[in-house]
Amino acid sequence: MFHVTERLLLRPAWPEDADALFGGIADEGIVRNLARAPWPYLPKHAREFVMQAQDPHFPRFLITLPTQSGSEVIGCIGIDPMGNGDVELGYWVARDHWGHGFASEAARGVLDVAKLLGHTRIVAGHFIDNPTSGRVLRKIGFVPTGKIAARHSCGRGEDADCALYRLDLDDSAAIAPQMAA
Repeated sequence: MFHVTERLLLRPAWPEDADALFGGIADEGIVRNLARAPWPYLPKHAREFVMQAQDPHFPRFLITLPTQSGSEVIGCIGIDPMGNGDVELGYWVARDHWGHGFASEAARGVLDVAKLLGHTRIVAGHFIDNPTSGRVLRKIGFVPTGKIAARHSCGRGEDADCALYRLDLDDSAAIAPQMAA
């Protein structure tokens, strides 16, 4: 599955993307804010990630930025089932691309896809020591639930407090409109 936003191409990961993926995520400042990625993040982890089977109902995309010579992998985003019936949005953007609105633009694109797939509610969270991710979530229409929960971070090797958010996709006004960042 592919999705195009104003500046980005969201596409599946392919085996040949492992090195580019590793180049963007192998940064402790990124991995410590993710629940499932281990630290240290090794080339084998990137190879394993790009080889994972995709569930078409829960797509994961590489965030790519078109360039004159093709495209550059700048992050990853997707939705995953939580096991309790919830569907969770997760993402990361490489440090060199922070502050340009790519996370919020990619997230809006994934929310469009989620709605087309029939999902009606998406949840998300951020570790409380990563308030920038909370700003991204609020910018795209997520509402804080007011709850903080301990969540394991493989990158930290321990649980950390996570602020929880939700977005009802049935309320089309809830999704923040596409806008240049």
